[in-house]
Amino acid sequence: MSLVNFEVKSGNLSPELLLLALEQVIPSETISKAIIDTSSLQRRQRILPTHIVVALVIAMSFWSRDSIVDVFKNLIQGISGQLISLLLRIKTPTSSSITEARQRVGPGVMTRLFEMVAKPLATIETPGAFLGELRMIGLDGTVMDVPDTEGNVKVFGYPGSRPGTYAGFPKVRLVLLVELGTHLITDALLSPYRFGERRSAFKLLRSVGPGMLLMWDRGLHSFKMVNGAIKQKCHILGRVPSNIKFEVVKNLDDGSYLSWIAPDGKSKKKGATRIQVRVIEYIIEQDGTTKVYRLITDLIDIATFPALVLAQEYHQRWEIENTLDELKVHLNGRKTPIRSKNPREVIQEIYGWLLGHYCIRCLMFKSATESGISPLRLSFTGSMRVIRRAIPQFQQAPFQTVQVFFNWLIEEISDQTIPPPQHRVNPRVVKKSRSKFKSRKRCHRGNGTPRQQLSFLIFKTAS
Repeated sequence: MSLVNFEVKSGNLSPELLLLALEQVIPSETISKAIIDTSSLQRRQRILPTHIVVALVIAMSFWSRDSIVDVFKNLIQGISGQLISLLLRIKTPTSSSITEARQRVGPGVMTRLFEMVAKPLATIETPGAFLGELRMIGLDGTVMDVPDTEGNVKVFGYPGSRPGTYAGFPKVRLVLLVELGTHLITDALLSPYRFGERRSAFKLLRSVGPGMLLMWDRGLHSFKMVNGAIKQKCHILGRVPSNIKFEVVKNLDDGSYLSWIAPDGKSKKKGATRIQVRVIEYIIEQDGTTKVYRLITDLIDIATFPALVLAQEYHQRWEIENTLDELKVHLNGRKTPIRSKNPREVIQEIYGWLLGHYCIRCLMFKSATESGISPLRLSFTGSMRVIRRAIPQFQQAPFQTVQVFFNWLIEEISDQTIPPPQHRVNPRVVKKSRSKFKSRKRCHRGNGTPRQQLSFLIFKTAS
């Protein structure tokens, strides 16, 4: 059997077909507008124009464990499959070509695209998304390892470590604003590791407003956060550290009490005054031990918002931890989550990562709405696999049947149901494997020794 020779075809890919499965979430026109807004349009005809690079960066989150060349092949699998019968094969760019294209595009178009697309979607009918008429929003942060290169170290920095030891990787800090009933990330902010969570969290108050109930953990408590959220006409429900003391101004019938939160020194100089808050104290018992929780809120009406209801609903804030698990473990799953070795590409990759998560969660929301269930009752990992399989199938679909394919996609995602949560409690511990080798330090970076040429000397033995 003789082999058939294929003609190699370069360029002329239709950018609109690449992410046709995600067209309902990120329309091709929105990508084009983000490119124009950030002046990222290529100046001449290229094999990898800006629109294709944007699609490729988003696709990196779907196939995070594959090489960048394999990600490109997965992204065009449907288009290349149609060319096989024509004895054509699409020329695959090298990894260095893709890197140069990403460097040319920069991070601005990805951040702009995320700003244009990301928004809360839950309605009052969405199970678990609202408390009364208030949309529940969570605020939290995390850190991620980035490759240990000089550029990343200079921009993002290492975390602190014990004397005589060194951190293995520089880290980037990511603070997120999440719609708790859908796990949709509605806003995000990147910063170097040396910038604390509070600084970035305060800036994310730009995306909250009337009709929202913002929840945060005790590490983000401050007068600036409370004052900033209330200025945005957003209601708050946050935990406070144990060292913060409150004066009991008035006891309420449900066991909570009214108090005041005083401004810090800088806020006081700017004319800030104390704010009235409602303090809720309750005890959680676990394995024979008790732990006191204290929450503050600006919701004073105990008839509409009893203390017991607010205490129960506050624990919905942990849905943001599940969102981080989806983002860092299931969607990514790499040992070092970020593959980019330069700071600009790190930012670009993370925002592509956030867009990939938003696309999956948005389609899950649409599917759950059609089925009349909570979006949290669908498997994130199962939905991600469905979307991976759907991308090449949409590329091969006739134009007039795209809506039919989209209905099929929604039905496929609706099959990924999971049992209700079991309300388990797990200890916050980590199990790490030990190694007989010494820790790798900064002095070892790039110091690999070349393999020496072996030489052999043959001795003649007496017969």
